[in-house]
Amino acid sequence: MSRAILLSVRFHDGRYHGEPAHGTGEWPPSPARLFQALVAGTARGITLEKEDRETLIWLEELDAPTIAAPIVRTSQPFSNFVPNNDRDLVEAGSKSLGKIRTPKTIRPHVFDASASLLYIWLFGSSRREDDYARNICKIAKRLYQFGRGVDMAWAQAELLDESQVEARLFGYEGAVHRPSPDGSGASLPCPRKGSLASLERRFNWKRFSWNGDGGKFQEQYSQAPRPSFAPIAYDCSPKRYLFELRNVDIPADLAARPLIAAAAVVQKARDRSAKRLFAGMPKLADKIERYLIGRGASNADKMARVHVVPIPSIGHSNADMMIRRLAVYVPQPCPLAPSDIAWAFDQVVWVNDDGVLDTELQLADADTMVQRFEQREQRWRSVTPLALPIARRRRIEPTRLVEEAKGTDKRAIEETRAIAAVHRAVRHAGVRASITKVYVQREPFDRNGERAEAFATGTRFPKEALWHVALSFTTPVAGPLLLGDGRYVGLGLMRPDEMMSDVLAFNIEDGLADAAKPSIVARAARRAMMARVQDCLPSNETIPTYASGHAEDGSPTGDVVHRHIAVAADLPRQRIVYIAPTRLQRRSVRWWDIKEDHRLTARALEGMNILRAGKAGYLRLGPAVFEAESDPLFSAARVWESVTEYDVTRHRRRLGDEEALKADVIAELSRCSWPRLPPDALEVLAVRRGPRGKLSGRLRLVFPTAQPGPLLIGRTAHKGGGLFVGSKSLNHQSLP
Repeated sequence: MSRAILLSVRFHDGRYHGEPAHGTGEWPPSPARLFQALVAGTARGITLEKEDRETLIWLEELDAPTIAAPIVRTSQPFSNFVPNNDRDLVEAGSKSLGKIRTPKTIRPHVFDASASLLYIWLFGSSRREDDYARNICKIAKRLYQFGRGVDMAWAQAELLDESQVEARLFGYEGAVHRPSPDGSGASLPCPRKGSLASLERRFNWKRFSWNGDGGKFQEQYSQAPRPSFAPIAYDCSPKRYLFELRNVDIPADLAARPLIAAAAVVQKARDRSAKRLFAGMPKLADKIERYLIGRGASNADKMARVHVVPIPSIGHSNADMMIRRLAVYVPQPCPLAPSDIAWAFDQVVWVNDDGVLDTELQLADADTMVQRFEQREQRWRSVTPLALPIARRRRIEPTRLVEEAKGTDKRAIEETRAIAAVHRAVRHAGVRASITKVYVQREPFDRNGERAEAFATGTRFPKEALWHVALSFTTPVAGPLLLGDGRYVGLGLMRPDEMMSDVLAFNIEDGLADAAKPSIVARAARRAMMARVQDCLPSNETIPTYASGHAEDGSPTGDVVHRHIAVAADLPRQRIVYIAPTRLQRRSVRWWDIKEDHRLTARALEGMNILRAGKAGYLRLGPAVFEAESDPLFSAARVWESVTEYDVTRHRRRLGDEEALKADVIAELSRCSWPRLPPDALEVLAVRRGPRGKLSGRLRLVFPTAQPGPLLIGRTAHKGGGLFVGSKSLNHQSLP
């Protein structure tokens, strides 16, 4: 049986100020931060005892630990003004010294000071490993600080059997974060082989040196290398129970409720299950009121409240969107036991208008319908409207629709107010990702959806406060996603919109050299992608073919249908775009065949904000989201012009350069399932021969009808070559 190290950390003040480098709050504190605190506590200057060094090397090679953390709330931010590292620009003693200080925003996490953070590593049962584990218990006692300098803490460790660990976690009042096997969840840096050596290298780095240039010595600063840690996805998912609505007379048949009855279905199921809990557990009446029904719940209780989510039937444009299932999510911090919640909801019954029992809830296994709402996506749109009471529309008397009709200026003001309310609703729902675009309307986004006003019946929300919303985030957000004031009664249910999920884009915000070549930027972006994908994999796994374009033995795949991701540097619009083969090959590649590999790549690229592109510059990146309907790379156009040079895939020596270039492009278009063009529909803008006779050039393609992009073809298509953009420079009347 495996054994475990349970390391418990207590804070002096019940506050945690530590933040990662990218500035967003970090909770729970990462295992990498704990590893650094252990190294700092046991080291004596630059010296580590031999036994301690061997023990820490053993610890860094263990699998990522399980973390149990207390429930926290984020305090109000405050700013400290600190020097901006340019004091040499101001004379000593000058009154202007205060003007060079810059604000540093601090927003600590606040929690119960008596609660402990638990970190649990599993290890084998050999005598040598037992010796290392006992030494970890000694090293833990030397910890004195965990986070920033003000985060004073102490720790103790104990050795337990695996069964004892589960018993401790079962009674823990907080959230348990476990390493996610499928890579879903928040990513935390964890120690890996070489982490200790990287910390020592960083500590001993000489940041200042003298360099002689032209007979003069100048002091130079060089940044210390970053420590080496592995990003590990941690899952703190709530316990989910799925219930099906079944006909009492024919239990094998699913019962269906209309979509507009979403709030009524949720409220009836919630209230009747609460009644069963009141009868069976009267001592928990206060907790049932707060965490299941929501009466008397404070803002601090929101993260622990039970969510009852109606699951309409989706997945096809003609799906009827009727409610046949309910999903009940019990967060880990909830003081009500998940098994008790499941018992309370099981066999909840409905009585029709005639007083006859006709429907009951039955506990069921998970199915693909509920999983559709739990995906991680950047784009979401509402199925049931969001309740935004602070963004009510002006009510129009039904008998005076013409006289009281709103002008465009009034509608614009109402929609602007609603968009601001959506931002607030996202923040209140605990979603950290930033919003890039928001659309609000009353009409549904789905063919069989319902207008927003139809959902007001039987709720406390006026119809003027209900809005259908579509929005995009900078990074993928995990579902189920419910927004707005009605999210606990089934309103504000969002569904993933996978329209552009197969495209990942970054804006180049700064650092691009004036004469930067797209090929250099694209190759640097491709190398960065593969490096980040490798960091997300176990040490014994190779980069998948989807990211590398090579087989396991390192050889090119040689597949005529390119099934790996392409990288394009769209420098005219200052961005880098990663495009899945489903976009490039049209009918030759199915999304379901590459979906998991693409999501792994998307997770690896999350948070990438720096790209070292050699002569092209030190690029600062930001996430980009764009619309296919309006983007020049993706919107439909008849005329397509080269952005980067097209490299031919094969030599046609019997033809002239222009004829060979045209013939090769026609063949590539056919391979990608684009319409076949006659040679006179291709105009060669430039052609050249490389040092080894390789042929390349730039072209303008004119199609009979408008074609949606992207168009990325040629020998170097997956490295940024052969990129085309839809052109509107030619008058439609002059086109052939």
